[in-house]
Amino acid sequence: MRKLIFCARDIRDYLKNRINIRLIEKFPDFKPTLPEFTDAPAIQKILFDLMKIYPHCAAGCDSPIAGETGIEGLRLDFNFGLRLEIPKGNFRVRIGDDAGQIFFDRNISDVRLISFEKYFIRWRVEIFRDDKKFFEHNFNPEGCSVLIVLRDRAALGDTLAMLPAVEEFRRRFRCEIFILIPEYLKEISAQLYPEIKPVNRVSFDNYATFYLYAIMSSIPHLPVDTRNNPIKKIASSILEINNLPAQAIFKPTAPKIFSEPYVCIGVQASTPTKGWLYPDGWEFVVDYLKSLGYRVFCIDKEKFQREENYSIAMPKNAEDFTGDFSIMERANMLYHADFFIGLSSGLSWLANAVNCPVVMICGFTESWHEFYTPYRVANRLVCNGCFNDVRVIFTHDVCPYHKGTARELECQKKISPRQVISEIERLILEKNLTPPIFNT
Repeated sequence: MRKLIFCARDIRDYLKNRINIRLIEKFPDFKPTLPEFTDAPAIQKILFDLMKIYPHCAAGCDSPIAGETGIEGLRLDFNFGLRLEIPKGNFRVRIGDDAGQIFFDRNISDVRLISFEKYFIRWRVEIFRDDKKFFEHNFNPEGCSVLIVLRDRAALGDTLAMLPAVEEFRRRFRCEIFILIPEYLKEISAQLYPEIKPVNRVSFDNYATFYLYAIMSSIPHLPVDTRNNPIKKIASSILEINNLPAQAIFKPTAPKIFSEPYVCIGVQASTPTKGWLYPDGWEFVVDYLKSLGYRVFCIDKEKFQREENYSIAMPKNAEDFTGDFSIMERANMLYHADFFIGLSSGLSWLANAVNCPVVMICGFTESWHEFYTPYRVANRLVCNGCFNDVRVIFTHDVCPYHKGTARELECQKKISPRQVISEIERLILEKNLTPPIFNT
């Protein structure tokens, strides 16, 4: 049985990029709605290659389709986008959505149809035989089993940003949610969202599967561009959650282990270029916190990080709590802290998840990209926010606009200690905290 990939979006959205534009030019009468164009082996290969961002692409295309229809040879599920198996015969297949759009309307036989889109679409499937409709199905996950797949190496921050939308999807559709999540994140996920059940592998026997991949690409695999949307919006868009999900309430699993008030800091992110690069900035801030009587614990995994000629080291005047601690150990430590000072990183997301106030030092993203904190520190008088600039495809390349110049990474270099300390002072006042020095 042959496979045919079809698109709900205009196929030109997927083909018009710098890699495939030359192939389009080979078709002088380019009409992407014509079956003979979309069926062309070269076009099908491009679509299949683009789907390979999903590590389970081959299995998603080839594995048995779970959904039985009661009609011999006709099977339907939504475990790798829409998957529809049509037996031999005189069949006409019409696929659209509940708004009346038609994405596919063809006479077809002995074929497996697979949608390029893997996100939430209100699919409507109608099948005719000898011009008489004998089957229809509207996508509806209510009461069904649904699998949510995160990347094998899903980042802590991305995961914590996306889980609220998963929980809201479960609540809204009253369905049974399973989630494939990295092992190190299972405990915190279960603590925050006990109704979401972790699994150890992808299976294709559910009603539907969704892939929460924050892909930074000009190719629209997702319904929104990740570059100009908040991280939380990505999962909500994939799952079509339009309301703002409530944040889970964290309940600590361990008591406070220090009698004195303390502050946690995280000076590292996924790359040193996301770090605060003001010379000795962290040392200034730690000295200030210690002058208020606080103990200051550095809770990064590593003491030192180096990449692209930039290095970040644990401040020597902070107490060393770096190391391979579990996420729950970090969560409990943050829960009992007066506040956390960090970057656009997973530890900041973890602190926010456990209701620990966060001072976030970050200039390379816009203020709306991460979770909201009133204590965000950036210098908007220099080049900034390139991570959310749709004019560039941001990778871990250093500074897309000023690499190799005196202005390289000025968004992270020109945030002063005074700016950070000002936000700390405001946080202390607004949270009605009493630094230890005033208790003596």
